[in-house]
Amino acid sequence: MLVNKFIAHYFCMVNLKTGILLILVLLLSLEIQAQDCKLAIRGKIIHLENNEPIEAAYVWVVEAQDGAVSDENGNFTVKNLCSGTYTITIQYLGHKDVRDTVELKSNTFSKTYRLEEEAMGLQSVEVHGHRDAVQTTTAVSSLYGDQLEESRGENLGESLKRISGVSTFSTGNSIAKPVIHGMHSNRIMIMNNGIRLEGQQWGSEHAPEIDPFLADEITVVKGAETVRYGPEAMGGVILVNPAPLPTKTMSKTNLNLIGGTNGQMGNINMVHVAGSDKIKGLGYRIQGSAKRSGNVRSPGYFQENTGVSELNLSSSLGYSSSKLGVEAYYSLFHTDLGILADSHTGNLADLEAIIANGRPFADGEFSYEINNPKQRVTHNLAKLKSHYHISESWKLNFQYGFQLNRRLEFDKRRGNLNEVASLDLQLYTNTIDLYVNHTHKNELSGTWGVNFIQQANSNVPGTGVTPLIPNYDMMNTGIYAMEKYSKGPLEVEAGLRFDFRTLHTARFINQELKTADLDYQNFSAFLGGLYHISPNLTFNSNIGSAWRPPNVNELFSEGLHHGAAAVEIGDPNLKSENSYKWINELQYDGRKTHLELTAYVNPIRNYIYLNPTGEVYVSLRGTFIVYEYTQANALFYGVDFAGSYEFTDQISGYLKGSIVHAKNTDEDNYFPFIPASNIDWGISYDFAKDNNPRTNKVTLSNVLVAKQNREPDFDYAPAPPAYALFNVSYQKQLSIGNDKLNLGLQVQNLFNTRYKDYMNRFRYFTYDMGTNVLLKINFEF
Repeated sequence: MLVNKFIAHYFCMVNLKTGILLILVLLLSLEIQAQDCKLAIRGKIIHLENNEPIEAAYVWVVEAQDGAVSDENGNFTVKNLCSGTYTITIQYLGHKDVRDTVELKSNTFSKTYRLEEEAMGLQSVEVHGHRDAVQTTTAVSSLYGDQLEESRGENLGESLKRISGVSTFSTGNSIAKPVIHGMHSNRIMIMNNGIRLEGQQWGSEHAPEIDPFLADEITVVKGAETVRYGPEAMGGVILVNPAPLPTKTMSKTNLNLIGGTNGQMGNINMVHVAGSDKIKGLGYRIQGSAKRSGNVRSPGYFQENTGVSELNLSSSLGYSSSKLGVEAYYSLFHTDLGILADSHTGNLADLEAIIANGRPFADGEFSYEINNPKQRVTHNLAKLKSHYHISESWKLNFQYGFQLNRRLEFDKRRGNLNEVASLDLQLYTNTIDLYVNHTHKNELSGTWGVNFIQQANSNVPGTGVTPLIPNYDMMNTGIYAMEKYSKGPLEVEAGLRFDFRTLHTARFINQELKTADLDYQNFSAFLGGLYHISPNLTFNSNIGSAWRPPNVNELFSEGLHHGAAAVEIGDPNLKSENSYKWINELQYDGRKTHLELTAYVNPIRNYIYLNPTGEVYVSLRGTFIVYEYTQANALFYGVDFAGSYEFTDQISGYLKGSIVHAKNTDEDNYFPFIPASNIDWGISYDFAKDNNPRTNKVTLSNVLVAKQNREPDFDYAPAPPAYALFNVSYQKQLSIGNDKLNLGLQVQNLFNTRYKDYMNRFRYFTYDMGTNVLLKINFEF
């Protein structure tokens, strides 16, 4: 109780502390600008042939006799320069040198440099594949390197919680959907190696069908990105990108072994990457992973039927030359997920009793067995992409993607029907993207394109149950254009898009065929800018209009959604959502300090949400909570903050958090399932000696989550109290000849705290996971 009171008081102070943080950052910027010779030259270095960022390019400022090396995103900064004229040279092996003259006045100079490939007879020259750099003026955060390695073994949603402003909407401990600024499901687009991931993502318990082991980098774009990606990106985009394919002779293998005590989880992943020694520019990658875990343990008992079984594969083959690039990619994701047995109750009295009790009545026992209710999901994705350089400044791109998603949900049924799925869906998706990039040596660049999406969803007959959603065919065509102008410390970009969508549905209800034909169309646009206030301080602002037509489940759901253990009722009269998201970010990068502050406001007209009705549905299969899809005008707004500080060469700390408000402006109350305010902080001690690049550190962290007091007028149970979780981790890196061994030990929920997360739909029935000890071994050879 004392901890909870402290947390509640702490969150009352959040707004005050955020204001103090703002003032601190502004004071730092004023201090920097007041000093003499504190100007900077900063920029971004990318490949001319494919817009991929160049890491480790060498930048030299001749007159200052000082330089820098570009980072993994192609960015560089040369600081502590006086006003005057400077000559810059940029060098990267296998590319033509760039020489530029820069006039520094009172502001930071910023520019994007595009390096052209130069034919050289060296075996060490490496031109990477076809992954475009993320170039946008909206807020962007990424997981890569050590942070990504720390997240191995977690699902995508849990991994992304390391980024401020990102949380999860979960159904138990094994199903988690990413949430960006309160948005999830069909408002967040996930890109798997450049292809929009299309599964049955509308369900609250439908986790993304993607293996995080695929990724070399995971990027979160927090702004409204419907112009770049289409209507489903109104809440943000998650880019899951593997490493670029090699184009020189090389061979590398990466092995991950992970074990966890809670659920007795085992996870293995292996990826092999190689470049041809006979055909210059040809490379391939093969990857596979498997995961198995049993019943999750909460403090004091097991959650029965919460096991997971997963098997994933992917492969890529690519060729790149100075004029032409081609890549073929395939991935397979397959999982069996147990659904908490106690979420399916026998009658109304049982449902009321378990909600009142707050946990299962039986302590359960450990088992790897997965029984009904359960899910079985298989997702196939194939991609073919190519690009051709029309000229030095113009590039033509083509991409085709095919996906087949098969979702089966099994419920508790009698006799032989127990082996028959209650929900059996097949979703076919074809996507075509055709676009041109123009990148000039002056300040202007842009992209013009068209994309086409065709979907066909079928209910496989034989379930013996009326389908939750109808069969449907959907087609969407989008035409868009984006332009970017960079000059000195300022970057400005704008874009415009038009989408047209048709939807045709059909299904039998009580032996009567019901059909619907719907059309949707709309424009979307954005305008953004980035300004380098000083060498250390950057401000960017982006405002974008967005829209999203209602999804089939929101329109036509009618019946029991077995995996969610709930009855869901759609509304065929729902209108399209329309929004304007204005997002602003301030970043400070000092020698020891890094600060980020993001603020946003997002009014949404006709916001669609799943609302608890207060009713229950009683049937032979059990008693279930009833939800209905409805809409209202909404106002989302909030703040993210993140910072880190190096106290000494060995001691460092971090702090991050977020606050989200989601107001129903029609009824003057709040929407359900919006993340509570939270803070995550930690301190690390690095045992590695000076000039030793290898990691050898221990980190103690603490997650504070407030009670969600901004909740709707009705819910089946009150929001759970605030909670505090402590975690500890240790990372050690060893060199074995030319190979690298990474060891990790993590203890999550160190004190086995009993808690419930408001964003867990099964909080009505159970507490969350207790202590979990993870051992992680990564071997690169």
